[in-house]
Amino acid sequence: MRVKGIAAEIKGVLFDMDGLLVNSENLYWQANIQAAKEAKLKLADDTYLKLVGSTNNDMQHFYQQYFQSDEQRQQFIKRTDELVWQWTDEGKLKLRPGVQEALDCFQAKNLPMAIVSSNTEDVVEHNLWTTGVRNYFAFHLNYDDVKKNQVKPKPAPDIYLLASAKMSLAKANLLAFEDSSAGLQSAVNAGIKCVMIPDLIPASQKDRQIATAICKDFAEFLGKIQ
Repeated sequence: MRVKGIAAEIKGVLFDMDGLLVNSENLYWQANIQAAKEAKLKLADDTYLKLVGSTNNDMQHFYQQYFQSDEQRQQFIKRTDELVWQWTDEGKLKLRPGVQEALDCFQAKNLPMAIVSSNTEDVVEHNLWTTGVRNYFAFHLNYDDVKKNQVKPKPAPDIYLLASAKMSLAKANLLAFEDSSAGLQSAVNAGIKCVMIPDLIPASQKDRQIATAICKDFAEFLGKIQ
């Protein structure tokens, strides 16, 4: 696949999942708000946007700042996850604009595709099967793989390096898609070109400096294919 602005031929595609392929970041945000209200935490709704696409260190800092105990934190996370799983089963999880068209386009070009997610194995599988797109992907790597391989999560390059090795393609011929700064940094740190399609959090100045392109949605990217 030839893409405007990219010299090398693209022979494989890697995707983040949450906030990129599906609208789950918004569901997590809404679940954070509900879980906090049930726990009688008095925080402004936009406070929880700090968790969107955040690194593990950022999340730990958030929990230390706003939660009084580890038990309270664990209950908040558990309730958030329960709500998102429930809403997914109720049909509230949707593919983001242009995703279906992009997957069909890449499949028609015989490009191998894979998921590189910071979520857990069970959630990745649940989301992909629920939205009907699991069979587009040759494999997926997730947080369980990070722990199993004893490597660092995003924004470290480790999980993208694992994906590159498993794809058996030169990094120059891979293209990644991410919605968050941490994910973008992870791909770029691994030496893989990355297109950013922001979701709840706009691209930062640094994002614009290191991304191969910033697109509003997948439809805009598809317009760059030559």
